Amino acid sequence: MKAALIEEKGGDFIVKEIDKPSPAENEVLIKVEACGICHSDNFVKEGAFPGIEYPRVPGHEVVGIVEEVGSNVSNWKTGQRVGVGWHGGHCFECEPCRRGDFINCQNGKISGISYDGGYAEYMTAPKEAVAGVPEELSSADAAPLLCAGITVYNALRNSGIKAGDVVAVQGIGGLGHLAIQYANKMGMRTIAISTSDNKKELAKELGAHHFINTGNQNASEELQKLGGAKLILATAPHSDAISSVVDGLGIDGKLLMVAATGEPIEVSPMQLLMGRKSAAGWPSGTAMDSEDTLNFSAMTDTKPMIEEYPLEKVNEAFERMMNNKARFRVVLKP
Repeated sequence: MKAALIEEKGGDFIVKEIDKPSPAENEVLIKVEACGICHSDNFVKEGAFPGIEYPRVPGHEVVGIVEEVGSNVSNWKTGQRVGVGWHGGHCFECEPCRRGDFINCQNGKISGISYDGGYAEYMTAPKEAVAGVPEELSSADAAPLLCAGITVYNALRNSGIKAGDVVAVQGIGGLGHLAIQYANKMGMRTIAISTSDNKKELAKELGAHHFINTGNQNASEELQKLGGAKLILATAPHSDAISSVVDGLGIDGKLLMVAATGEPIEVSPMQLLMGRKSAAGWPSGTAMDSEDTLNFSAMTDTKPMIEEYPLEKVNEAFERMMNNKARFRVVLKP
């Protein structure tokens, strides 16, 4: 089969023929139809994830057709269209798993890092890492929802918000443009926060009821004029920008971070004490959470804005994604 792989740390993608995998007893073989490119795939390129082995095929936003199932697989059938996201399997035996907290499995696998992912014509995945894909979504549209989509959808639905609450989305990028749609369709008073007016019209089209331009407005003051945010979902990985919106929280408001930045944010205890405010983070979710995300997206016609590339142009596509030139997600079509 054809695959795009990294042969060594820091190397470029090489598209070449490699052996087509066969599923183990608890795995499924998937013929890949689409695979999104995510910023986290740079972990593979740069060797930044502990224990990664080379050569490695990245890709954790995978949609395709089940071609073969292992001998111990009964919940998936050949011909089904399925997806595989970041959470690539769990051990079922550690304490978090025994408590049903599979996303925090101490031995959890990551698709495209622990094993070869979807930058290829075929991949195998553990049966517990697989999600069903509704027919209303195309494979290309569904792929980014398995990482960017689930991350913001699962964070929003587990945040404690109620219909009518003021929910602000910081950043209008790969995560944020989906978060605005989800917040609106969940019944929230949705505020988009960006650094200029360049995305103002887009934000309104996506469902934002209000737009705050931090280039000429104080985001916290503007949020307080709207009654204070019950939730601020931080989707852009810029610590200074995240720190600047903390004072926009209302009573019992929560700053929920899904933007993966290693830089610290600044928040003082006094900013949180008065009004019982909080700051927290949220990971993506399990395959069942991915399936919920896909089903909600199909029901509400929520789709990512994507650019499609053939597998042969993987280096060009990856560069466009990493340089934030894509609007807003890039999808490979093997």
